Amino acid sequence: MKEKLGIIGGTGFYDLVGLADSKRVKLETPFGTPSDDFIVGRRDRKEVVFIPRHGRHHTILPNQINYRANIWGLKRLGVTHVITISAVGSFREEIEPGSIVFIDQYVDRTKTAVSDTFFDEGIAVHISFGDPNCPCMHDQLVATARGLGVPFTAGGAYVNIQGPAFSTRAESVLYRSWGMAVVGMTNMYEARLCREAELHFATIAQVTDYDSWKGASVDVPEIVGNLQKSLESAGKVVSGFIGKFPFKGCQCDCDNALKPAIYSDLKLLTPALKERYALLLKKYYP
Repeated sequence: MKEKLGIIGGTGFYDLVGLADSKRVKLETPFGTPSDDFIVGRRDRKEVVFIPRHGRHHTILPNQINYRANIWGLKRLGVTHVITISAVGSFREEIEPGSIVFIDQYVDRTKTAVSDTFFDEGIAVHISFGDPNCPCMHDQLVATARGLGVPFTAGGAYVNIQGPAFSTRAESVLYRSWGMAVVGMTNMYEARLCREAELHFATIAQVTDYDSWKGASVDVPEIVGNLQKSLESAGKVVSGFIGKFPFKGCQCDCDNALKPAIYSDLKLLTPALKERYALLLKKYYP
């Protein structure tokens, strides 16, 4: 399979500068409407697909994003590798606003149901999520940032809260005591769904604040004020990554993550469900 890169933009990252021959692609999916049109273009002679998770005008709240439609759409457009860019708050003094973090773990602290599995009817699928991000992509992002001299942290756990409100001070102190690195509202869903879609996945977290554990409350003006520096760093890393993509010799299991995860007998799927899941499961159909 030809390798193709998809990028999900977060707060402040609503377009991918420098795409040649770009076009907007509108998709409807079995899981509803994506956040926006997909932008398909070429950069460094490679095809890239981009979508802003909050929409191009940032009108979609974290708990209202159709994560399934976004990831399904990337898969439908032939994407094999996904980088997501996400704004986060930091729980560590040394992870400063304006820097970036390459996430390697997640903790789920959401409260209400947001669809974070494709397989919600007629089938039992239990994806392995012990190592949620592709180790090869993670290592290449770290190497790219190091080569560019961009300030970064090589790993850390992301606690995913429900949003759209920020954490209370007590919650912030609690997450910090757990050893969490950053807090955000979106990224865990994308990691889980990319795993189910057998996509290689990695995250660039843009640090915009210290959350509320440090004393001051978090507000939008503070985030916007710190966003530009981390956006510049994230943009440089994405550009450097695209320039070297694809990478050979990866020994990860992302391409076949569903193989040990399917519990149900696929022969029992109804025709409607077989069609619904075909993009994800067709290679496993008897």
